[in-house]
Amino acid sequence: MTVAKSNPRHIFQAYLQPRTLVMLALGFSSGLPFLLVGNTFGYWLRDEGTTLTAIGFISWVGIAYSLKFLWAPVIDRVSAPLFGRLGRRRSWMALAQIVVALGLIAMAATGPKISLALLGAFALVVAFASATQDIVIDAWRIESAQSGEELGLLSSAYQFGYRAALLATDALILIAAENLGWPLSYGLYAALMGIGLVATVAAAEPVQADEVSEEKAREAPLTSLKGLEDAVAGPFIAFFRTQDVLALLILMAISLYRLPDFVMGPMANPLYHDLGLSKDLVGAVRASVGLVAAFAGIAVGGFCALRFGYMRALIVGGILQAAAVAAYACLPFAGGNVPLFVAVMVGDNFGISFAGVALVSYMSSLTSLGYTATQYALLASTYAWAGKILKGFSGVVVERLSASFGLMDAYAIFFIGAGLIGVPAVFLFLLLDARQRGMRAATE
Repeated sequence: MTVAKSNPRHIFQAYLQPRTLVMLALGFSSGLPFLLVGNTFGYWLRDEGTTLTAIGFISWVGIAYSLKFLWAPVIDRVSAPLFGRLGRRRSWMALAQIVVALGLIAMAATGPKISLALLGAFALVVAFASATQDIVIDAWRIESAQSGEELGLLSSAYQFGYRAALLATDALILIAAENLGWPLSYGLYAALMGIGLVATVAAAEPVQADEVSEEKAREAPLTSLKGLEDAVAGPFIAFFRTQDVLALLILMAISLYRLPDFVMGPMANPLYHDLGLSKDLVGAVRASVGLVAAFAGIAVGGFCALRFGYMRALIVGGILQAAAVAAYACLPFAGGNVPLFVAVMVGDNFGISFAGVALVSYMSSLTSLGYTATQYALLASTYAWAGKILKGFSGVVVERLSASFGLMDAYAIFFIGAGLIGVPAVFLFLLLDARQRGMRAATE
């Protein structure tokens, strides 16, 4: 089916295809743990009286998402232990999903009052298992697509599922925590990982990719020097050979693109808490207009990527994302004004979702069959590593600014700065677009 040129009824039918529905569920499973060891985790910690500095530092458990390229070569070449019968991709999905669920249960049983260090250790386990799940789900998405248009469809489905999980862990969990408490809420969300496990069983292994991997295994087994070299170095050599002189510029632009979202993340929920906004209110806004804005951002971002190209979508998304993050600076001066909070939330969800689907679509287009997991993990790690490191200092920045300007002014200055650090990425993608146009013109 030619998705981009179909009428709305055909597009809706495309989303009901078995592979797309599986992708929706796997996207949900991929997104579920992310905030439970990130921003929502920070809300829980702040509720228990944890300092902003400690919240910022403990957010470094998310660095696991920036290191996944280190073990992705193994996932590209072998099946997971205990679940080998499911196939190379599905075995790793199942193992990772089970570990995530067990880790969330352990976090629920520990809590910050028993041991903050132990709680952080369990969060780190969840983060590593979640990063592993991301590696294999991204590879399955790319390898299962039969065309560029279907890759766009599956990427959009992934984003819809992922954003639905973010809604559940960013909004609905606040309502649950208000009424049931944080530990029970985390336990319930551990059970929701079962959605991903069911989708894993229902998914089909990508046959063409398996054939390429099996051929590589026959020619150079992973236990041989040649096979180990191909598994570890091959994906990177292939990427730099394909992208040629633009490879470093691409990696630099990707690494800076999501900085505003990452850096502001640990301080968003503490801001709501310190403004006196109730968890019920924050959850209700996120679950209503926030959800609509997020899905609208995904739809518009996906459409722009298909209609106008990846570069233009990335540039527009970068501008929207930077403006949306900087807009948080209005909240401290408004003293918890609800209409303004709603407006900022709508802008944030739309801008971040637009930028997210644009970046995912672009990075997916850069991978090569046979190295899918490792190359996409490299790109995903590239876009995350700088933000994951910098966000750990977010609490320190706010607390030090508050010593001179007061807490609310400190929040405002911080969010303006977080938005501005997204500007360099926009200029890099403008430069990359100009270079690519120049190279195409030179070859014509």
